[in-house]
Order: sequence, then structure tokens, then C-alpha cells
Amino acid sequence: MTATPAYLATVVGAAVAVLLLLIIRLKQQPFVSLLLVSMATALAAGMPPETVMASIEKGMGGTLGFIAVVVGLGAMFGQLLEVSGGAERLTLSLLRVFGRERATWAMTLAGFLVAIPVFFDVGFIILVPLVYTLARETRRSLLLYGIPLLAGLAVTHAFVPPTPGPIAVAQLVGADLGRVILFGSLIGLPCAIAAGPLFGAWIARRIYAEVPEYMTGGQREEVGGQRSAVRTDGLPSFGLVFGILLLPLVLILVNTVTGALLTGPEHADLRRVCAFIGHPFFALLAATLVAFTALGTCRGLSREKVNEIATSALAPAGLIILVTGAGGVFKQVLVDSGAGKALAEAMAGIGVHPVWAAFLIALLVRAVAGSATVAMLTAGGIVAPLLDGSPVEPALIVIAIAAGATAVSHVNDSGFWLVNRYFGLSTKDTLKSWTVMESIIGVTGATLAWLLSYGV
Repeated sequence: MTATPAYLATVVGAAVAVLLLLIIRLKQQPFVSLLLVSMATALAAGMPPETVMASIEKGMGGTLGFIAVVVGLGAMFGQLLEVSGGAERLTLSLLRVFGRERATWAMTLAGFLVAIPVFFDVGFIILVPLVYTLARETRRSLLLYGIPLLAGLAVTHAFVPPTPGPIAVAQLVGADLGRVILFGSLIGLPCAIAAGPLFGAWIARRIYAEVPEYMTGGQREEVGGQRSAVRTDGLPSFGLVFGILLLPLVLILVNTVTGALLTGPEHADLRRVCAFIGHPFFALLAATLVAFTALGTCRGLSREKVNEIATSALAPAGLIILVTGAGGVFKQVLVDSGAGKALAEAMAGIGVHPVWAAFLIALLVRAVAGSATVAMLTAGGIVAPLLDGSPVEPALIVIAIAAGATAVSHVNDSGFWLVNRYFGLSTKDTLKSWTVMESIIGVTGATLAWLLSYGV
């Protein structure tokens, strides 16, 4: 008997509920949980058992064929930038340009740039000593400078490739990476401004936070194996760091722009060249090799040390790659079983705009599970079938999912407690500051994506 659309839509809802139960209540590893739920969903949706494993293999292989290369290269690139002091140089240079009176804007931009190659928590730990220094010098609340930094980091981490989240979702929904970078930057900057300097100034007048005593026991503190002190000597130049940072983004965007504008047959050779050098594989490989040389061997590091630094970046990247692959499996099962199509038809029947459907699904999983990665992968898998025949630009769906997976960060999110500890806040004040900041980013991002969907 053929399963009805209502039944298949129910299967999807039950699958998400079981996934959350496994991760939250039973504390199962997300990679294992996603595989288990994918298998159960396929069988419950009526897929023949002999085709289930083929669907899983297709979903894993199709996703990892792209994601593994990009995330691996991006992780090594970011690690070289972090170890070389490039992140500190960017921030110190921006503070010098903006001046102390506009330091909140400098911290927002610093966070926005640093989070392109560096993971959110690492970028925060590297730069938080600058927040401490500014707060001490001005005798203002840590939140005045900390919220702008966090907003810049959070926006880029969620909206702008080559960070793993938007790359994974772009792969799931079939979005062009150059367009994701373009829309992620256009939408992300207003989000960072609203949640950073503007909200930060408002909340700093209501919550006074000073450097916690447990963070003042010396010039530096090791947290999670990461450096938490800013060096001021021997840093690479701003121009070098900024150039390396922009290299992969520029190459990817050149490919997108030439493909859209140079459509005539006389430009065919140029399009092929741009497609090659603008592919994320080449763009990130080029940036990584330049970083190895300019930030590594040319600055006195041996080739063995550079290799050691690069290899150390692959351990955390491996987990991200596997979880992302499992998200691809879930998406493939929804497509092959017809459950995703049934859910798409159900949402279309009640008139939910794809941007808001993407946002709300990611928001629900984020609020319940706490993990932005799980929220993005789950929403990406569910929303992908909705886009079949939809006029909405897929890159905007990526932003909507990222926005939903950013909002409503609370006590079940590790980022919540990272901020809580480093700023010495109570749980209540962390909810008033960090959670509200994340929610401003999410709602603003989804709203702008929705508005742009009518003009793109």
C-alpha cells in the first residue's frame, strides 16, 4: 500500500522528535543518532530494505565528496591564521583605525573577519583579552565590547562560507557557494550591527560586567588547549593577513560573477578558467598553501612544524565532516522515500513561505537540541525537497536556516556557557545578553532573506 502524504509528513515529524530524544535525553553522539534515525525513517516511510543502505551510501558519498575537502582545507587555513597571530593583528589594526571611541565597531568587524577561517569559540578565546583590556581602560561593562565581538563572530560563523555550517547547508539544498558568500555578507553585516554595537551599547547600560577574578590569574590562561592571550610582538602585517583572508572569497565570487555576467560564447574560455580557479577546492587550497608559506615557513617555522599545526586542525574537522555526512544521509532518505516531498506539499498547502519554513524548522531544533550544527543539518535535509520547483533563491534558504540555527541559544548550548564564564555573568544576565543577541541576529537575518527573496 502506498503511504499517504499525511503519513509521510508524520514520519518526518516523528524522525525529528526521535533525533532530539537521542541527542538530548540519551546523550547519543549526533553522527550515530543521525544514521539511526535515517535508517528508521527510510523503513517507516516504506522504502524496501534492500534500497535503504544504497540511499545512505549515496547521501554520505554525495555530501562528503564536497564537504570533506572544503572543511579539511578550511580547518588547516584557520589553524595557521590562529597560531601565527593573524587574528590578533587584524583586531589590533582595526582598533587603531577606528580609535577607542569607536572600538565597538572595530570589535564587530574584527569578529566578522576572524570567523571566516577560524571557529567561533577559538576566535572568541583568542580575542577576549582585548575585550578585557578595553573594559579596564574605559571602566565600562565588558558587554559594551564583548557583545559586538560575539555578534561579528556569530554572524560570519553562521552565514558566510567557508565555515562548515553554511557550506554543509549549501550542499544539501544545492545553493551556489558564491551566492551564499554574497548574500551572507550583505545580510550578515546589518545583523552584526544591530546585534553588536547597537544592542551592545543598550545592554551594557543595564548589565555591568567586569573581568572575573578567576580570569585574572596571570597574563594568559589555557582553556580547552587554546591560547587566550593576545601577543603584541612579532605579528604578521595587516595587509598580509587581510589579503590571505580574502583570497578564497574573491576567487569564489569571481567565478559566480563571471558565470552570471559573461554568458556569450566568446567568453567560454574565460568562464572555464574562472570556474576552475573559483571552485572552492582550488580557492581554499590556494589560500591554505599561501598561509603555509607566508604565515609559516617565511616567518621562521620549519616545514615539520607547519605540517604539525595543519594536522592538528584535522582532528576537530573530522567530527564535523562525519556529522555533516550523516546530515546528507538524512536528506537523501527524505528525498528517496518521498517523505520530504510530502512535507513540502503539506507546508505549501498552509501557505508557509520557504524562507520562513526553513527558519522555523532550524529554530525549533536549535531551541530544543542546542546544537547549531544539528539544527542546520536537520533543517537542510527537511527543506531541500521544498525547493523543487520553488522560485526562491537557494542561497537565501541557506541564510534562513543559518538564522534559525543561530537564534534562541540558551542553557543547552555550549556557546552560552562559554560567554557565561568569560564574562562572569549570572545565568539570567547571560540570557538577557547573549541569548537576546543571538535572537536579534536570527530574526533580522531571516527577515532580510525573506525580503530579498521577492527581488532575486
